[in-house]
Amino acid sequence: MLTLGIESSCDETGLALYDTARGLLSHAVHSQVAMHEEYGGVVPELASRDHIRRLIPLLRGVLETAGVVRTDIDAIAYTAGPGLAGALLVGASFAESLALALGIPALPVHHLEGHLLSPLLSSEPPEFPFVALLVSGGHTQLMHVARVGAYELMGESLDDAAGEAFDKTAKLLGLGYPGGPALARLAEDGHPGRFKLPRPMLHSGDLMLSFSGLKTAVLTAARERELTAAERADLAAEFQEAVTEVLAAKAISACRQRRLFTLVVAGGVGANRRLRTRLDEMAARHDIRVFYPELELCTDNGAMIAFCGAQRLLQGEPAKGGGAFAVRPRWPLSEVVG
Repeated sequence: MLTLGIESSCDETGLALYDTARGLLSHAVHSQVAMHEEYGGVVPELASRDHIRRLIPLLRGVLETAGVVRTDIDAIAYTAGPGLAGALLVGASFAESLALALGIPALPVHHLEGHLLSPLLSSEPPEFPFVALLVSGGHTQLMHVARVGAYELMGESLDDAAGEAFDKTAKLLGLGYPGGPALARLAEDGHPGRFKLPRPMLHSGDLMLSFSGLKTAVLTAARERELTAAERADLAAEFQEAVTEVLAAKAISACRQRRLFTLVVAGGVGANRRLRTRLDEMAARHDIRVFYPELELCTDNGAMIAFCGAQRLLQGEPAKGGGAFAVRPRWPLSEVVG
């Protein structure tokens, strides 16, 4: 079964072709970072318009790379939420229209479920069941994953997600957009320890997280005096240490609670090198194996949507047709059950 995946939830347009017999055949992503950079963040209307411009060229590209034609596609999976309403509508309407024209089913997919399953596209995929640390944009969650569609929320951020904290802290330090990667690069030049930042809820006894207070602590430190370039780097490094220490500790605790020895990390923050290093070190002490998606699949992409849709169809989920559709800008992952 050949599935086309379409992702347009925010500021990346991603298309991919996944074959259940041959694996991922092709995928392409267009990032809108350069367009939004001058505004310091994503402008929803501009994002929606850019998705419209990119979809057809990207479709032609993935078809050519895979060596197939449109009529070879058996099903289309598309991101229906969560995300920006206008951006979601662009991808959904394109997917449903193409499916109607080709006479094939279309399947709405949860964006975070796509991230959650993306490590399964790796050459050495994890086996079910496992604990997943989902760190994507405005979401930071710990999930117990029994199988495709069977997800249990174990813990989550009570306020700012890790990605949001990175972006907001980067802005406090005068870094550009996108803030998270910029802060991580600055942290490489710094040394943690000069500034003493809190590790929120590290010893709370549960799996909940909180990062808004950490962001406030950075603001306080930055306002005490004019920071030198070296001090800014040190503050960035200390912030990164605080976030990654909490994330790693909570993830390992989740595995130990369920007596599971497989941890999956997914989402954009999962590309952070310091987080990967810390998780690998802590996991090794508890005989836990950590799985990550390929770096190119950490950010939003069509491959994870195509794969997720294909797995859903394989387990018998009915795909609708006829062109009618709806998007869900707010869509709790807990509602996605198999």
